[in-house]
Amino acid sequence: MTFKALLTTKHGDKLSTDVVAFEDSNLMPGDVTVAVEYSTVNYKDAAALNGFGDVIKQFPLIPGIDFAGTVETSSYPGIAVGDRVVANSWGLSQTHHGGYAQKARLSGEWLVKIPEPFSTRDAMAIGTAGYTAMLSVLALEHGGITPDRGDILVTGANGGVGSIAIALLSDLGYRVIASTGRLQEADYLRELGAAEVIDRRTLSEPGQPISSERWAGVIDSVGSHTLANVLAQTKYRGVVTACGLAQGFDLSTSVLPFILRNVTLAGIDSVNAPQSVRLEAWSRLARDLDLKKLARTTKVVGLAEVPEIANLVLEGKIQGRTVVDVNA
Repeated sequence: MTFKALLTTKHGDKLSTDVVAFEDSNLMPGDVTVAVEYSTVNYKDAAALNGFGDVIKQFPLIPGIDFAGTVETSSYPGIAVGDRVVANSWGLSQTHHGGYAQKARLSGEWLVKIPEPFSTRDAMAIGTAGYTAMLSVLALEHGGITPDRGDILVTGANGGVGSIAIALLSDLGYRVIASTGRLQEADYLRELGAAEVIDRRTLSEPGQPISSERWAGVIDSVGSHTLANVLAQTKYRGVVTACGLAQGFDLSTSVLPFILRNVTLAGIDSVNAPQSVRLEAWSRLARDLDLKKLARTTKVVGLAEVPEIANLVLEGKIQGRTVVDVNA
């Protein structure tokens, strides 16, 4: 039996991605089969489709690091036929067929049951970007950063991680400063809860190893000079979470923020996070994320539109979250 899928192949050094009819028999091994309803386009997906960072390790492969849907068959304990489930990262779109298809087969260990009140579409409006934003919020809390400690900076604010981080933080009582290169979209960021919007250019050039204290915590999805600058401007005993590399994977900084101000740099890994951490993150998302704000961040496209959206993501032209309806 065949189903619709987006398949990436490699010819020499060039990648091509097309909608194809894919055979059930060609799915990879796994103890759970899912009828996929929605996927999404994250920065990592955009990189995968364009051959950046060698995300895809074998070809041909169905990309898509996320999906949400309903279980069709299962021999995995705790996952039953009819369960609504979400998968984020693990080996999807790297060594295992991912979410840009109407069907997926994988290990039940990679799945989380979708908590109420989320639909499968909501789960993909959140996706790895929103799950990463929640992991970052948890890291701030673990570091003792409470709303009374001061402002929280969110870089890459118009992107998926940034948009959901702002929504979460503002509803938790934090005063949020949003850094963006698209100041014309400041109203969108304020609607999500940003109290102030600043130009990313104030942070994106090489700066001093330590500067005036400005924020108690930072959620950074940009890396490179931006991350170095926010470290230099973080207050005493502040926490900075690093969860992205939109500007670059380099980091030229000094030990001064860590020694003089006891700043913590917390790395955020959404790919191989253990199940207990994933369950905590999704539980907190169900409790703390405003569904109206989530809807404000989201637009829906079909499978065939994914390659074009991926290009726009890399160009920094996508606002918020893009959900992929695999049945459209």
